[in-house]
Amino acid sequence: MKKLTAGVLTLVLSSSLAVANAQQTKDTIKTQDIEGVVVTALGIKREKKSLGYSSQTLDAEKINSVPTNNFVNNLSGKVAGMEIKNNGNFGGSSNIVLRGTKSITGDNQALIVLDGVPIISGNLNSGDASRGRDGFDFGNATADIDPNNIESINVLKGAAATALYGSMAANGAVIITTKKGKKSKTLGLSLSSTVSVGEMDKKTFPKYQNLYGGGYGGEDSFLTGDVNGDGIDDIISSTADDASYGPAFNPNLLVYQWDAFVPGDPNYGKATPWVAPKNNPTKFFQKSLSFVNSFNLNGGDELNTYNLTVTNNYETGIMPNSRLNKNMLSGSYSRKFADNFTARTFLTFNDQTTIGRNSVGYGDNILTGFRQWYPLNVDILQLRDTYFRTRQNYTWNMNNALGGDLSPAFWNNPYWDRYENFSSDDKTRLIAGAELSYDVTSKFNILGRATIDYTNSKQEIRKAVGSHAEEFGLSQADETSGYWVFDDTIMRQTYDLIGRYTWNISDKMNALFVAGGQFMDQHQRSMENSTTGGLIIPGLYTIGNSRAYFPPIETDIKGQKAGIYAQASFDYDKFLFLEGTIRNDTSSALPKANRNYTYFSLGSSFIFSEFIKTNWLSFGKVRLSYAEVGNDMAFGRPGFFANRGTVSGLPMADINTTYVDFEALKPERQKSWEVGLEASMFKRRVSLDVSLYKTNTQDLLFSVPQSPSSTYSFSLINAGETENKGIEVALGLVPLKSKDFQWDINLNWAKNRNMVIALRQGRDNLQLASFQETTLNATVGEAYGTFRGTGFVYDANGNKVVDEDGHYLTVSDKVLGNIQPDWIGGVYNTFKYKNFSLGFLIDVKKGGSVYSLDQSYGSFTGMYEYTAGLNDLGNPIRNSLANGGGIILPGVKEDGTPNDVRVDASFAGGAYGTDAGLPQEAFIYDASYVKLREAKISYSLPADLLRNTFIKGATFSLLGQNLWIIHKNLPDADPEAGTSSGNIQGFQSGVMPTTRIYSFNVKLDF
Repeated sequence: MKKLTAGVLTLVLSSSLAVANAQQTKDTIKTQDIEGVVVTALGIKREKKSLGYSSQTLDAEKINSVPTNNFVNNLSGKVAGMEIKNNGNFGGSSNIVLRGTKSITGDNQALIVLDGVPIISGNLNSGDASRGRDGFDFGNATADIDPNNIESINVLKGAAATALYGSMAANGAVIITTKKGKKSKTLGLSLSSTVSVGEMDKKTFPKYQNLYGGGYGGEDSFLTGDVNGDGIDDIISSTADDASYGPAFNPNLLVYQWDAFVPGDPNYGKATPWVAPKNNPTKFFQKSLSFVNSFNLNGGDELNTYNLTVTNNYETGIMPNSRLNKNMLSGSYSRKFADNFTARTFLTFNDQTTIGRNSVGYGDNILTGFRQWYPLNVDILQLRDTYFRTRQNYTWNMNNALGGDLSPAFWNNPYWDRYENFSSDDKTRLIAGAELSYDVTSKFNILGRATIDYTNSKQEIRKAVGSHAEEFGLSQADETSGYWVFDDTIMRQTYDLIGRYTWNISDKMNALFVAGGQFMDQHQRSMENSTTGGLIIPGLYTIGNSRAYFPPIETDIKGQKAGIYAQASFDYDKFLFLEGTIRNDTSSALPKANRNYTYFSLGSSFIFSEFIKTNWLSFGKVRLSYAEVGNDMAFGRPGFFANRGTVSGLPMADINTTYVDFEALKPERQKSWEVGLEASMFKRRVSLDVSLYKTNTQDLLFSVPQSPSSTYSFSLINAGETENKGIEVALGLVPLKSKDFQWDINLNWAKNRNMVIALRQGRDNLQLASFQETTLNATVGEAYGTFRGTGFVYDANGNKVVDEDGHYLTVSDKVLGNIQPDWIGGVYNTFKYKNFSLGFLIDVKKGGSVYSLDQSYGSFTGMYEYTAGLNDLGNPIRNSLANGGGIILPGVKEDGTPNDVRVDASFAGGAYGTDAGLPQEAFIYDASYVKLREAKISYSLPADLLRNTFIKGATFSLLGQNLWIIHKNLPDADPEAGTSSGNIQGFQSGVMPTTRIYSFNVKLDF
């Protein structure tokens, strides 16, 4: 292999700096083909063999393999050590964590870097939704990046890889390189059009029993009263009961049901057969539809290059009245003013409108009803017809139908919720910047860059007059109508100055020095407002239409961070590489005494294949790195009061319940080791990348509970430590290869062991969230995210123990599981035969836990199939014990003999759910899954067919997403489903079913 000249070894900045001469360019191209060049921190391109840390690159084909409104979703299963969780909400957020959870209550999401510039990428959800409670998932900012304009992604996982970015990249970084203009004699034009149809995956929705109807008391659930005025009591279903533990269905039994009391209904005043309905809640969901149309212009000459991508994404969800429309414009332009002076401008513009996101968590959530509280004698399409006929909130769940009170007891008509109580949000985002690159000499380059990241968003929630009273708005009072609005504007300005100097020390030794500074200024202003006491005029959704006044919450947060850094890289004869970095940050988020902090990294790689001359080894390398990185708080000084406006001219403010000794706070500090092996063998038919790492994060920032006598509920402190250590493997295989056929396998596997090493002195547990029945915690000696609650009592042989009545014995405050997986992995197979291509991804997660409130409450109310049927005697489970009913819970008695005592299952709370004495552990499930995440079949027209046309290329593809959950242990739901991205995971309450998507794509190049 021809060795590189000194110029080839130099780092190439994202502005496409000119190399010294044409020969160097030629050598660079050879190096890229043979060993690979990747984009690293600050947009700097590096030879992959020189890196002392792990990085993994995905090209545009892997990122855009299937259509998506958030490119992050297409990374799942493709990068070793990257855990992606798509919670399934319409237009919702996705979680992206590299090498485990490091901060207890801080940000654990990977940094997103667009063309060298860190961008805002957090979710846009309310605090309640982010903590697993009620609200809406408004997505995260990564969805503003057009996947059609992405050229490649390089994932930097460890602290050594990201140290130049400072504390922003303490959790790793996803380096995105967008398409750039290329020199061409003709205008390059590409068109892409995709149409998609989606449907609910029924394996991720309840499988209902169809033997019993509404009620809580079994056969005694019916009410009686004179409905038709003949003086004889009639049989009436209990419309106030939101359960399916009622009488057995009997077609010969005529019952006055909810529709018999709705004026104008075809069944008004009629008793109808007591039977299972034709349409259960599975019929509530519709087919989703999506259109993604994109075109790209690309070209340039000796002096100018340009690229422009315009994309429209329109989609509807599987729930009624849900739609998202997004327009994206991305472009860049570069101009060479001289051989040593180049300028580039770039922008990404996104305008999005979304209507009808699904609500999340426990509360005013349709899915909570369908999964937990629903009478199975109700036909869902009758509810639909009733709403569209009357436009009123007539529902199955009436307070007192016989007494004439048809208002909802607990649940609105679901179609009323979708068409009257819907959410909407609008978002406009602009990321724009410019950079100048000047070669002072052939060895010394200076680059200056300025970027603006601006977002304006508005979120609205409506509650129509006549709705069931739920907690609403800023007052969190029970309201039967209302309007909530959140306006948010955030702007981040980032300025970079980077100098690069190459030094040819000798024929065998070369060096590169990079030094620079970065200044970031961020300003966020928001206002949250809502009506109080309900709406005065129905249908008018304004704050002025409020019956009472409640002061709004105004936020004005400013923050600055300045960093200076330096990097020195050395190589000896292209087989030994050494690199060191140092960075000093000053952050306004911390007190003056501690806001200035320094950290560093050291890395080395050794190319041992230079000394092992054998036919089977093409390339071999070992690497070692160590880094320390700081991690400060988010901007916004803690402890300040929140402005609540004025009442009668007097200022109002929220009282902060957290004590903050601000001057004592200091940044979290992360210390990380990594060692790795890379090899390419058998003429590059086998490639291997293995990493071992260990990361300890100390001086963790979190709030700890305080004694009520202190007048504060919490105290914000630095304390504690977490540890992550693990192994990552990336394996590439080409099992078969011929002139016309090739089979490629890309396998990723990673195992991370996470542990909370310490908390505050004397404290061994910190509650992170409360989930109705159980809690999520950081527990010393356990992995981050432990579930604690009531558990089973086991004997010495691992059998569950029951008491003399046949119910399980329980123990309180037990560790029940944790959200961390044992390992994650993915296998991507690609088969290419001539112009045909077939690819599919198997995505795997092993271990971890999920708590299902859906199963706990849904089994209590008798909705699920396993709560009905026959027992060991062949009798209906729901028969009384006297009639041979009931069930024997698996386990042993306290004396060790097998349990033979039947538990009465004839009423709600008799045998199922925590109200029946089952511990919360009964509803902790293994979150493992094996999924056929995506599949693609493509055909490209042969060049001969297009030779005499204006079309340069044409490709047709059939695509699929979430096609098949091959294996899972959680019943009736997708283990990935949840409420929001962020630290609080593993909780399911009213989660969305998975959408299986089929797509057809056409790509044309002109």
